[in-house]
Amino acid sequence: MEISSPLPVVSPRKTPSDPPLLVQAKALEASFLSEMLGYAGVGKTPEGFGGGIGEDQFGSFLRDEQARQMVEKGGIGLAEQLFRAMTKGQNHAG
Repeated sequence: MEISSPLPVVSPRKTPSDPPLLVQAKALEASFLSEMLGYAGVGKTPEGFGGGIGEDQFGSFLRDEQARQMVEKGGIGLAEQLFRAMTKGQNHAG
């Protein structure tokens, strides 16, 4: 049984040295940033001239990619905080 998520699934590009929990933390940060960009109006169709419903549908892809790029460049630090919280007390050297 597959559970659908109301949030878009935005997966940052994985580097070989990233532990699986860090990859998931980055994906969560990217999804969060994508939603915040949506609330800020990024990818929204302009009032006067626009591409109609097609532009609205593809605006989410623009937000997702921008969020992914933000996380790759360091993001807002949410992924690191989540990773630390998830691995607290574990030995994750390596």
